[in-house]
Amino acid sequence: MAFITLRRNLCRLSDFRIQEVLAALKSRPVNRVHEVLREHLCSWFCSLQPEAFRVSFHHAYCKKFHSDNGNDHHPVGEPVFSQVHDWDSLEQNLTNTDERVFYRRLNTLTSSEEVLGFISTLSTLPDTMAAGALQRICEVEGKDGDHRRPKEILDNHVFQALCIQFEQEPSNLSSTGLVTALQALTLLDADPQSNLLVSLVAECQHRLKRGGLDVPSLCVLGESLIKLQGPGCAALDLVIHQLQGEKLENFHPEDMVALYRILQACPAKADQHQTFLNNMNNFSLSIVYSLSPKSISQILTALVVLDQTQALPLVIKLGKHAVKHIPHFTQEELGQVLEAFLYFGHSDRFFTTALEQHVAPLCLTLDPKVVSRVLEYCGKKRILSTPILNAVAETFVSQSEKLSPVQVSDLIEPFGKLNYLPPNASAFFRKLEDVLFAHFNAFPPKTLLKLLHSCSLIERHPVNFMAKIFSPYFLHQLLGEESHLDRLSLAQLTQLLLTAILECPFYKGPKLLPKYQVKSFLTPCCSLETPVDFQLYKSVMTGLMDLLGARLYFASKVLTPYCYTIDVEVKLDEGGFVLPCTAHEDVHKRVALCIDGPKRFCLNSQHLLGKEAIKQRHLRLLGYDVVQVRFQLPLLAEAMVPIGFYGDPRGRPAHRTRNLNASFRYQAWTS
Repeated sequence: MAFITLRRNLCRLSDFRIQEVLAALKSRPVNRVHEVLREHLCSWFCSLQPEAFRVSFHHAYCKKFHSDNGNDHHPVGEPVFSQVHDWDSLEQNLTNTDERVFYRRLNTLTSSEEVLGFISTLSTLPDTMAAGALQRICEVEGKDGDHRRPKEILDNHVFQALCIQFEQEPSNLSSTGLVTALQALTLLDADPQSNLLVSLVAECQHRLKRGGLDVPSLCVLGESLIKLQGPGCAALDLVIHQLQGEKLENFHPEDMVALYRILQACPAKADQHQTFLNNMNNFSLSIVYSLSPKSISQILTALVVLDQTQALPLVIKLGKHAVKHIPHFTQEELGQVLEAFLYFGHSDRFFTTALEQHVAPLCLTLDPKVVSRVLEYCGKKRILSTPILNAVAETFVSQSEKLSPVQVSDLIEPFGKLNYLPPNASAFFRKLEDVLFAHFNAFPPKTLLKLLHSCSLIERHPVNFMAKIFSPYFLHQLLGEESHLDRLSLAQLTQLLLTAILECPFYKGPKLLPKYQVKSFLTPCCSLETPVDFQLYKSVMTGLMDLLGARLYFASKVLTPYCYTIDVEVKLDEGGFVLPCTAHEDVHKRVALCIDGPKRFCLNSQHLLGKEAIKQRHLRLLGYDVVQVRFQLPLLAEAMVPIGFYGDPRGRPAHRTRNLNASFRYQAWTS
């Protein structure tokens, strides 16, 4: 292991004043510290032979020397490392110090000044520890998020002295020290064209071609090359090639995470490395439970970027392990985990429960982006989480002014999708109306349309804004630079028009022009209705055939003039008897059977989604008798009055119709 010396290096710094140092030494009483310093300086000036690499910060600057009476001689404006004296005496020698003690002390330091001050008191320092100190500087500065700090650090005299040996004698460094120093300097935004970085990169490439780097060093080098030269550099391809030649069983968990990050930076080459990725995904299953929260989020992010849809077993296992780490995720990491779950279509009830326990109490302090991602997860997975939704509603009422228009929409839409009104609904929608009045023009047109449509799903009709969204000016804005409006926007506009007609008869403003109205809400790409569950549909059809005796007496998948598609329609005459589905005369009542499969409800509940609730509400207002056939019910007879036998769902006795084969008397049950 090489040792780095800064005695020769410091003399190259412009403000290192040799004469002042010697004068300071001569003017002080002789004690053990000054004897050591004098011996070191004498050997430094007299010896012409290269020395063993050592770090000698404590005698490097005259500002570090203190007189016996306590006078401080450091120049004005330079940082003072007062905490350093608590660590070690000036003659400390790290060659006899446990390396673990060094790193343990290093990890307790919370600023770059403290780190530089700490290492400046050490008389010798192995190159790996010097590189570790640089890495620690990166860590503490990364937490601050201050982009001005790296320049201050790079200009620091102690830091420059530490780097000189890295620049001039990189061949004497260990591989670990070499790549760690390169990584730290890269993260500190050192100039890629500087002699220091050019020298380190050249040495790394030399050792890479020679095949002398182990797995951890290859991973660190790969990430540094990506930042310095981009993912297209030839050296990175060689790094990946050498990593592919290693046995994955020899990889530590942190090496696997770094490898995922490297491949994530090259998504265009994912197909080229797919076999290797498959092996990585399979091997990673065995290390999931040793991963940190940060590593979990990074692997999930890489799987998304690399489109590893076949790695669902790994996603599921990472999700299970993420449950216990939810309180420990940073907000950014939690957002990445949720984004991956959404991408792969994964949900976990234990994960949702943990979200409720952690996110709901902290909702007021969370970043709006994270809250939006949590609600998006609940909305897309149809998770009706009342603790989360209630907490978000309270947050919106108290902090709506902090939200952007898009964030407002992201927070409101899940309430409509999940058909949920919070306990503070009055204050919630009053605040929303205030926001819309104040910032109506700031909302992107499509975002505004989605927001208002979501409100109508839960019977909070945006009457005050309907005239604006039906106006030619808004429709022109909605069109933007496209040649025509998208199908979803047209469907939402049409449903808002239907809402205005059926539920807001007092609205007398402008209406949507016919050319913007759709004919059906049920479309393959962007539907405002949920397609019927095929297995449940077949079961109901079989039951109806048995009870009615003929397919003639009911119609299926009927498109109404009002854009809705009815799963099964039955026509009745004035006496309540069934008519053939082709009959157009003497039709007194129409019965709409809604065959509601699990996808029409919130997950694991009997709570209808917003788009299904508004459909059934509108069908009733249009004169249909709506009968729900729910997927939880074991018998068709429990959902509707059967042919031949019909009973009151409230428990009154059943009785027989007059014609088993041709008609039945219908008694509606609206659940």
